[in-house]
Amino acid sequence: MGPPSSFFLFLLSFPLLFLHPDQTTAISSDAGGRRVLSTSSRWIVDESGRRVKLACANWAAHLEPVVAEGLGKQPVDVIARSVRSMGFNCVRLTWPLYLATNASVASLTVGESLRRLGLVESAAGVAVNNPQLLNATLMEAFKEVVSALGHKNIMVVLDNQISTPGWCCSKFDGNGFFGDTYFDPDEWLEGLTIVAAIFNSSSNVVGMSLRNELRGPRQNVTDWYRYMQRGAAAVHSANPNVLIILSGLDYDITLSFLSKKQVELTFKDKLVFELHWYGFSDGGDWENGNINQVCGNITRSIMNKGGFLLEQGWPLFLSEFGLDIRGNNPSDNRFLSCFLSVAAELDLDWAIWALQGSYYIREGQLSFDETYGVLSWDWCKPRNPDFLRRISAIQSSFQGPSLSDISPCKMLYHPLTGMCLQQSRLNGSPILGSCAEHEAWNYTSEHELILKDKGLCLRANDEAKKVNFGTSCKDSCSKWEFISESKMLLASMTSKNGSNLLCLDIGPNNTIFLSCCKCLGEQGPCSAESQWFKIINSSRESNASFY
Repeated sequence: MGPPSSFFLFLLSFPLLFLHPDQTTAISSDAGGRRVLSTSSRWIVDESGRRVKLACANWAAHLEPVVAEGLGKQPVDVIARSVRSMGFNCVRLTWPLYLATNASVASLTVGESLRRLGLVESAAGVAVNNPQLLNATLMEAFKEVVSALGHKNIMVVLDNQISTPGWCCSKFDGNGFFGDTYFDPDEWLEGLTIVAAIFNSSSNVVGMSLRNELRGPRQNVTDWYRYMQRGAAAVHSANPNVLIILSGLDYDITLSFLSKKQVELTFKDKLVFELHWYGFSDGGDWENGNINQVCGNITRSIMNKGGFLLEQGWPLFLSEFGLDIRGNNPSDNRFLSCFLSVAAELDLDWAIWALQGSYYIREGQLSFDETYGVLSWDWCKPRNPDFLRRISAIQSSFQGPSLSDISPCKMLYHPLTGMCLQQSRLNGSPILGSCAEHEAWNYTSEHELILKDKGLCLRANDEAKKVNFGTSCKDSCSKWEFISESKMLLASMTSKNGSNLLCLDIGPNNTIFLSCCKCLGEQGPCSAESQWFKIINSSRESNASFY
């Protein structure tokens, strides 16, 4: 049941691949050692006013056992170490309301809870990997998970996922909205108060999400304001140090009602709003649609449903996004490219669903394999290291207060690879490389792309379909325009219209060349992700020592 020796080799090598500077440094704390975060306009900041970006993984502890998943597979400190090694600085740790309010649940030990569900092998696995937790109460074990994450300098956001322990969610499961069978508002306020008070002394608990994915036939805006404001006040009274995170309606896919009326609370510098974004639920036809059109439409929808809050000066936490990590689902792969372009451009705080590679039991199935999990089924290694490399660029801040003393610049980000456009050190040609070693770009009003520190412009040779750098930047060969509904195809303005319109594309070894622009007018499925580039505003300092 213990971790194989190969896992320790993985832990030794993995941090060199994925960690970023603002994730390896400790977050400032008050005199008592607590990490205290607040908000400054749309940013989450520490006590010194410096941006703190939440780059989190969701770790489920709300299913029937009410035990953090994976404790039968690996020691809790090893799991915490792997979270850090994969570049995450935060865990969104879920919990069911009954853990705090129902004595018949809260009084159980870990071993009792697992065995009552017939999970004898899981209980035996906990006895081997986490023997100190087998006879601990469910709340004691939950606190130990928080503590283990704290020892690895990992922040925790506590998320009230559901009332009755179990898989979430359905419109008619009785857990969806205030007044449902298992969602008594007074009991909910009591549970929030209890948990906020319990973790008042936990230095790494930096936020509490009040309720996950409000939904169902009872949902309405009037009760949302009434109870979410009461919940926020209850948490703040019990624990004024934590961020208070408010979720939206319709499975947390919309906060559009806030465009007309904001919440009324006195502690606005502690408020964060959250949205969820999954390809299967965003209304986009990722399988059959023209990807430029689908991504453009969904991006506008995301802005209308919640992205507008950033423009109004409120932090927005994308507290769940997810996909099949294995990389063999074309729809999910297209969704991911679009998601990464938005997450990078807006520099969002986010949490991936999910950390767990498997569950003790999910929807009646033992040892359920979570294909959305960044860890493998046995929790011994990353499910897909290439995926982690791809998201590594957005695990660090691009912008924010006191990020850097260097002047703001542009980065040319390629979401399909998670890399950035730069000049090769070997032959001086354009190439994709680590965004940690990014080049600073200017995109001028004359549509020129110029390396800021070198005075070199990106130039197109349409006849040869090649791209290079040059010092002559005023002719038509150095003019570029973002086209299509996605606004991510970077087209040479010297090329002709129609089928001969040429765009930047990637070739072997991440080289850059020109090819016919993809998915401009086609109806039905087509892929253009290789040609997607996004200009990112950045104050990030280049650090060539990452890789």
